Amino acid sequence: MRTAGSRKDGSMLAAVVDLLSCPQCAAELELVDGAAECDRGHRFDVARQGYVSLISGGATKFTGDSAEMIAARARLLGAGHFGPLMDAVSRACATTAGADLARIVEIGAGTGQYLAHVVDSLPDSRAIALDVSKFAARRAAKIHERIGSIVADVWQPLPIRDGVLSHVLCVFAPRNGPQSHRVLADDGVLVVLTPTDRHLRELIDILEMVKVDDRKVERLESSMAGLFERVSSDEVEFTMSLSHQDVLDLVGMGPSARHLTPADLAAAVAKLPQPSTVTASATVSTYRKI
Repeated sequence: MRTAGSRKDGSMLAAVVDLLSCPQCAAELELVDGAAECDRGHRFDVARQGYVSLISGGATKFTGDSAEMIAARARLLGAGHFGPLMDAVSRACATTAGADLARIVEIGAGTGQYLAHVVDSLPDSRAIALDVSKFAARRAAKIHERIGSIVADVWQPLPIRDGVLSHVLCVFAPRNGPQSHRVLADDGVLVVLTPTDRHLRELIDILEMVKVDDRKVERLESSMAGLFERVSSDEVEFTMSLSHQDVLDLVGMGPSARHLTPADLAAAVAKLPQPSTVTASATVSTYRKI
């Protein structure tokens, strides 16, 4: 994965600014003197780390991932443990319409490592990393020269122009069906990675982790009704060999991090074999617009 240093001038944002829209009036944006501006005078400063916040009104009721959660995710994904899942998402994107000149957003992009893997597999692609967490946005802003990083709330209108994208990605993240439909071109696709009920099964009960909802796939299909139809589905399952630190990062990067105290988690992980064999199991589904 190629990386480039983030600069105050928003150099990586320049790769995608033509895809973005003003969160206040939906007008087109351009980069001017270290800020994203629309022709109606709304201005959004580019942060020193290279991302821009495009949350309407400047606030959201949702709490994004903390700096510690993002750091744990960066370490675990950087170690390659979820490599087969990254490969599966990249394959799903590469085999769809628009892959030759892909214009992508990942909703809930986190560190941007999945997205960078996709962009690297599609040489002429460019992408938006979208997350509500400023700590995620800081990481994603530095991940790839063809990825621009923004802070935005998936449950508000996305600050992206109508019909300009070839792909919307949701990797273990919430998805907004109507907004995804709006920003995709007519031949665009929604690519969703969701865990199965076997994902991390060796750790769920022992470490009191959040369980996968048995009706998750059913609810996903229901949320897409009338907007998208599923055209392909690929289940990926493999085992990982994880050290105690890997397990701490695995728990610490997700919602389960908020359910255990650090001391209780460390004590529970210390009782596990090292390394521990842990199942990764997820489904990559591709949807096209109706």
